[in-house]
Amino acid sequence: MSARSQPATVTDHESDEIRRGSVPTIPDLSGAIPTSSEARSKRRIASLEGELEMFRQEKGTKQRKTTFYVAQGRAVRRLTVLYTCLDDLITENDRRYEEGQLDDFEENNTPEQDRLQRGYIALVRALPWLHEKLTELDIDETKDMLKKLKKGADAARGDDTSTLKDLVASWVNQDFCPSRPLKSDNKQSRGFAHNVCGKLLCPAEWDFSNDRVKAGIRDRTSDYIVSENSWPLFLYEDYTTNPNNLEEGLFKSKILVQAFKATFTSPSSSREADGDGEGADILENNRRARRQLNQVKVKTCVASIISMKKVTPRSIAYIVCQVRFALSSVSSWRTVDGDFDYEAFWNNTVDFFEMSPGPVADRRVTTLLEWWTRKIFGSNHRQDLTPEVVSKMSVTALADQRKALEDAALDSD
Repeated sequence: MSARSQPATVTDHESDEIRRGSVPTIPDLSGAIPTSSEARSKRRIASLEGELEMFRQEKGTKQRKTTFYVAQGRAVRRLTVLYTCLDDLITENDRRYEEGQLDDFEENNTPEQDRLQRGYIALVRALPWLHEKLTELDIDETKDMLKKLKKGADAARGDDTSTLKDLVASWVNQDFCPSRPLKSDNKQSRGFAHNVCGKLLCPAEWDFSNDRVKAGIRDRTSDYIVSENSWPLFLYEDYTTNPNNLEEGLFKSKILVQAFKATFTSPSSSREADGDGEGADILENNRRARRQLNQVKVKTCVASIISMKKVTPRSIAYIVCQVRFALSSVSSWRTVDGDFDYEAFWNNTVDFFEMSPGPVADRRVTTLLEWWTRKIFGSNHRQDLTPEVVSKMSVTALADQRKALEDAALDSD
């Protein structure tokens, strides 16, 4: 055996030094330096504690992310899309960007693709952090995030459905005093079987008080098909229509305003639906109430949570579908109710606002949205006080003048 391959030996002197702890034993390549069992135990414990702490941190981070995504997702259905998958919005935006990089790109999008893209823009406005986050996460992380956003979105939709189920019944009973009052906990007596609900759900082109129309709708005859291709009466101001101008009063009904207020501001604010919109600022009142010195707990309204200051077309479409469902006899949320397709109905409502035929119609839509914002949030316009606007006001102008006088005085000296 060569000197290089012989195992290391320990002399008597070295053994004494080892016992005194000054020189470690140097074994061969297959051995190990002897250590104290107590020290090894302490190191194992420290290592396990480190792994446990890391696990707790990772779990805490994951839980915080889950809570954040689910909470943020509650704005999705209310402000962006009621049925469309978020993946479809992202895919459409990616497609447009990729095709836009091509030299021979020609924009030739379908109405459905345009609706998807506007949905993506609405999504990014509702969740400003999302677009950048999509570039940072890998595929699995993105899927997990979108899954949590959907969970929050569906939960919020379910909560609103449950709330409006009760409130719509009370509003109908109060405003119409039906001979057969609606029960808040029972939807089976609603829909076209109920005279008031049937009237409100009836397409604008028919008169539900006509016995032939009423019987045709209830019997679901081919002459009276109730579908998403008709505007229901509950959408109209005073629940009446002008056959020669079907846009007159559309989306200005009291029950829509009540439902919007109940969802986005507070159920109690829905009692003020008859006002002219000149009342106090809902959001400011909510903010101040939460800062009262008596520390009384005040629930933050949905509009404040999602930083909503103006009514948008898609938020109106959301409420339109929710009210339609609350008036119906269907007990569980679904996309199709008989011949009525809720997803197509939502699309029709969004398209009314977002796909107007020209500038004249655009101005009418703008006026309608301003009416809605005034109705829901009052006549406060602080969100319109941009730096450019403020720069032209007297406080800024006076400050500039005083500075100019000071500069002139210094120059003269």
